[in-house]
Amino acid sequence: MINQGRLNTNLKFRLSLLPAMLFTFNFLLLTSLSAQPDKKLIREGNTLYKQKKFQDAEIKYKKSLQADTNSLIGKYNLGDALYKEGRYSDASQQYQNVFNAKDVDDKVKSQAFHNIGNSLLKDKKYEESIDAFKNSLRLNPKDNDTRYNLAYAQSMLKQQQQQKQQQQKDNKDQKQDQKKDQKQQSKDQQQKQQQQKENQANQQNKKEISKEDAEKILQALNNDEKNTQKKLIKKDPTRIQVEKQW
Repeated sequence: MINQGRLNTNLKFRLSLLPAMLFTFNFLLLTSLSAQPDKKLIREGNTLYKQKKFQDAEIKYKKSLQADTNSLIGKYNLGDALYKEGRYSDASQQYQNVFNAKDVDDKVKSQAFHNIGNSLLKDKKYEESIDAFKNSLRLNPKDNDTRYNLAYAQSMLKQQQQQKQQQQKDNKDQKQDQKKDQKQQSKDQQQKQQQQKENQANQQNKKEISKEDAEKILQALNNDEKNTQKKLIKKDPTRIQVEKQW
């Protein structure tokens, strides 16, 4: 939030990969604001913001912008409230609206770019975040907080790219394994079908052989029977001896 042109670094969160802190520039409004409706609403929004009632503060800031659509303070503080609500995409858009306000100096633009970078960073849009931090540094090259955040965004982008490359490699390996499995399954299926054909052929052959064997056996039986009959016919008839009559 805007206040006396002084930097307030209350909005921050700890980096997991770097020892630095990720700062969000935050301004508070001058206490000597006039009694204009939009200024009154901004004061009320600031009070709610300090009480961490960010949604209520958002409402007040939006009402202040209805009273004065060009209010730099209203636009900037609304972005802060949205950021604290975790609505990073909306916050980024709101900070961009700051550039459309009247009489925006380079310092405020630099801080707006810084906060845009933070919002994009929270959404894991690392490339866009890096661009925003670079834009901030172009306007304020001596800002070390922005440099820390830029370095962090670059490290996160590198990590993201490495993870993406690893994922692509894993997907490629998985597809190759699937192709191997499919090829092996196809080969196994062909072997199975070939074996089934061979089994069917063998069964058919067995049936045919059995028929032939049956005919041979029948023929052999017929031959044996004929031979037996011939033997019986050729055999001398049994003679009965007649005993002597005494």
